[in-house]
Amino acid sequence: MPTGMPSNRSEDIRLADSMLVARCVGGESGAFKELYDAHATRLYNLAYRMGGSEAEAEDLLQEIFLHAYRKLSSFKGESTLGTWLYRLAMNLCLDRLRSRQGKTDRATVPLDDDHGEAGRTTVRQIDASVLRLDLERAIEQLPASYKAAFLLHDVEGFEHHEVGEMLGIAEGTSKSLVHKARLRLRTLLGGVTAKG
Repeated sequence: MPTGMPSNRSEDIRLADSMLVARCVGGESGAFKELYDAHATRLYNLAYRMGGSEAEAEDLLQEIFLHAYRKLSSFKGESTLGTWLYRLAMNLCLDRLRSRQGKTDRATVPLDDDHGEAGRTTVRQIDASVLRLDLERAIEQLPASYKAAFLLHDVEGFEHHEVGEMLGIAEGTSKSLVHKARLRLRTLLGGVTAKG
């Protein structure tokens, strides 16, 4: 590198991504495991939030990496590998959500099933659990586009331009969807205010 030229971190990341993809596509032993290890946790978290259960998240994660494996040769390096995988994962999650649209009622386990533990549970713990369940149920009721943008921005911490890139929408559309999701959550939660 010539002197006086600063290293561009995003270019370094893209070069490393391209090299990892080339190793995977070339069938190098351990390369896909390296890719999996680098991205599985964040993709599992996304799948869990979109799917709503551990079993659904595990199924989605397998589907995401199977799909990634099949499509890896189409990775062009126009975005980071992480962004490309997130976009692929989000599309699969949204497809799954759309396919079960209308089936929003999910069975939940009552908080007091284990009487021994329930007897020792404090009111604060029960209140926190109820609020968390209420929020999860409210998020489940959001339209798929609201839910996707809200989870990526408010939960996963992506910037609006990144959310837009992952979902294939404009940055302004991401901002609008997140705003509408927050308003809808406030309405669904009644007196509880969603922070954002």
